[in-house]
Amino acid sequence: MTELPRRAIVRSAKLARLPLGMAGRAAIGAGRRLGGRPAEVVTAELQARTAEQLFTVLGELKGGAMKVGQALSVLEAAMPEDLARPYRAALTKLQDSAPPMPAATVHRVLTDELGGRWRTKFALFDDQPAASASIGQVHRAIWKDGREVAVKIQYPGAAQALIGDFRRIAQVTRVSAAWVPGLALQPLLAELLARVEDELDYDLEARRQRQFGDAYDSDEHVFVPAVVHQRGAVLVSEWMDGTPLSRIITDGTPDERALAATRYLEFLLSAPQRARLLHADPHPGNFRLLPDGRLGVMDFGAVDELPDGLPPALGQLVSAALREDAPTLLEVLRAEGFVLPSMKLDPWSVLDLLAPFLEPLRGPTFVFRRAWLRDMANRIQDPRGEEWRTGIKINLPPDYLLIHRVWAGGIGVLCQLEGEVPAHDLVARCLPGAHLPDPEIDG
Repeated sequence: MTELPRRAIVRSAKLARLPLGMAGRAAIGAGRRLGGRPAEVVTAELQARTAEQLFTVLGELKGGAMKVGQALSVLEAAMPEDLARPYRAALTKLQDSAPPMPAATVHRVLTDELGGRWRTKFALFDDQPAASASIGQVHRAIWKDGREVAVKIQYPGAAQALIGDFRRIAQVTRVSAAWVPGLALQPLLAELLARVEDELDYDLEARRQRQFGDAYDSDEHVFVPAVVHQRGAVLVSEWMDGTPLSRIITDGTPDERALAATRYLEFLLSAPQRARLLHADPHPGNFRLLPDGRLGVMDFGAVDELPDGLPPALGQLVSAALREDAPTLLEVLRAEGFVLPSMKLDPWSVLDLLAPFLEPLRGPTFVFRRAWLRDMANRIQDPRGEEWRTGIKINLPPDYLLIHRVWAGGIGVLCQLEGEVPAHDLVARCLPGAHLPDPEIDG
């Protein structure tokens, strides 16, 4: 492979392998069950092979296909355990790795962007990538002034691949629902497609990285590496050591999980107020737990500007729900456009719908777990329940779409980390408009 597969027919064929491959394996599985093999054994093998193909195809294509895989990977905590288990390992791989771009292609991009004497800018450049992601890969190097740096290089053809993949995946969404059961792809694809240009603009990313860096300069809990140089499809930042959150998810100690989860939640809540920006790519590959206990943040391609920070209405909604003030809760929802003027809703039914989601704020600390998130998802997705009948009457205003996706993804990551966090204190301090009642303390 010399660069991303760019021809539409090649990429379409690779994407088609996913649903077709699963259908073929399902047919083989049915035959094996007829032949006497236990159904649960055949199903487990089928899901494991499908998961491996998911990583192989999306990883090969990078671009939009891998971006979808990364976005799905932060949501697997909400899936039923029997479905999530075989996909977890494959999707986790997509959080911070992909097949690398050859050195010859890397050198060509560096020559195009930095000039024929690009090597003079570095005291040392490692041709072997340190990490590969959806639209670029990172190389470790030493800048000419002696600083250790991370050189982010965009894949040739990334723009065409990113846009084309989103459109092709959308065309086969009905069939591809079987890739990762229980997750809807259409809303995710629409949001990702709307942000294609920002993702590809490394100049914009560098400016936003500097803005985050200024906001968290000398911060005790969050570290943002400085931008060293940017030109075209190349972005050079200070190198950042640390343990990826994806590794803490799989191998972390209880103390590491608690610290990583606390720092992660604090950043998601505080960044809109401090930087006036929303980091919109919450998957674990973008975060590191540094040796000094700070959270290292990287990849600022998916960022939304919030000039006024988070809407104070969010804090008002949380506070009203925790006080069990159903009339005020419904009043704020109507004022913000969550409930349309013509929609009739019982305020106590709305409180019953939302109150369980606020369980993390009722005590001084909370451990986000997959089982809790699955229970929340089941409640609102069961058409037989009152929560579902209430939920379908609630709208999601455009100004809240990205905030909702980031928070949903962030909660998914917290449920993968399974660390104890002081959620009540963090929300009370960081969420505008929040006036939370004192947490309930057992005993």
